[in-house]
Amino acid sequence: MIFVNKSLKNVLIAGTASGIISGLVKLGWENIMPPRTPERDEVNPPQTFLQQLGVPAEITQSTYKYSGHRMPWASFLIHFGFSVTFATTYALALEKKMNWLTKKQGIPFGVAMWIAFHLVIMPAMKTIPSAKRQPLEEHLSEVLGHIFWMYTNHEVAKEILDRLDK
Repeated sequence: MIFVNKSLKNVLIAGTASGIISGLVKLGWENIMPPRTPERDEVNPPQTFLQQLGVPAEITQSTYKYSGHRMPWASFLIHFGFSVTFATTYALALEKKMNWLTKKQGIPFGVAMWIAFHLVIMPAMKTIPSAKRQPLEEHLSEVLGHIFWMYTNHEVAKEILDRLDK
């Protein structure tokens, strides 16, 4: 059996739980303020990213049906994978008392994530248009969505870590 210290185990539990919960919050946010036009969402950024990695469109755009809606399972895998990965990273920062990363309930971290991914990394990869070519509505939806996403990560991970550390 692999030995995992209590602190790492707690971080993994808190990060996974907060990543799933915050991922749901972000999806809910995008229902209220959709970040992309319907045309740009026909092949959404997670699908585009997977296709850039060589995953065929038959997989990236495949769906399952729920209540008459077609749900893009591959997009959800990327969405929740991203959320859990960064929530776990954030939970580690909380556990290690890295206050410069976790100040103000994660809001600056969320804004930094939006800048890094939506203004720099994904445009550089040609996954999404350049920041100048993205509509204001997209910027507004994404920055606010990232704020609520990281705030949720902060609150959930902190609560779980506090309870597990007792």
